[in-house]
Amino acid sequence: MSEKQRIVIPGDLVSRDPARRGDGTYVRDGSLYASLYGLVNEREKIRVVPLSGKYVPTRRDVVVGFVKEVTFSNWIVDIGSPYEGLLHVSEYPRRIELDEMSAHLGIGEAVLVEVKEVDPMMKVELTMRDRRLRVIRSGRIVEISPSKVPRLIGHGGSMISLIKGASDCSIVVGQNGRVWINGKGCDEGLAAEAIDKIESESHIPGLTDRLGRFFEETKNDADLNESDSNESDSEEEVVVESGEEAGKGNNIIDELLE
Repeated sequence: MSEKQRIVIPGDLVSRDPARRGDGTYVRDGSLYASLYGLVNEREKIRVVPLSGKYVPTRRDVVVGFVKEVTFSNWIVDIGSPYEGLLHVSEYPRRIELDEMSAHLGIGEAVLVEVKEVDPMMKVELTMRDRRLRVIRSGRIVEISPSKVPRLIGHGGSMISLIKGASDCSIVVGQNGRVWINGKGCDEGLAAEAIDKIESESHIPGLTDRLGRFFEETKNDADLNESDSNESDSEEEVVVESGEEAGKGNNIIDELLE
């Protein structure tokens, strides 16, 4: 394995140049160290891409969370991480009173939030004060490993665009691996199946081509089923409209007309 593709664990020395710090690293004594288990990626910045494990929050990440507790002035949010997220009442999209918090956002509800700050003690502050962010009350949420998020998005957003086009769904991919699928009349099931396929086959070359064939085969199956259904309906209509029973029906209509 080359130097640029080496696997590291938390605490491993990554670089002597702290100015190149990227995701999954931290600076100590003028050097750069890995903060998680993963693969070193060296470009302009040096980052460690997680190979497994829980999501580690980073400032400005957009994530999908679930409210697990309502306190005096904060919602405690499960963001799929060892570290809970704190959503202060002042970071809600509009001004509300403290005694109204549960009425606006209750335990178990899903939210699309942004990581506002992460301090050295891993206190994670969240915000919803952005037009993109909201309470999630429609669609469905699926979950993948956070390490597979870049593969799901694809280069320049190519992979997620392919799924959106085939399913006609709006899809928001949280950096914590939770994916919100939504859209009026969209095929949520197809989108979820495609996302599952990407997670399970991301290590196999040719994923984009296989996903394209999957959508084509799914479309062909749907067209075939629709054709069979139409043929079945036509046969039933012929049975009803032909033979002796049809004649009796016509006689009744004639009698009514007379």
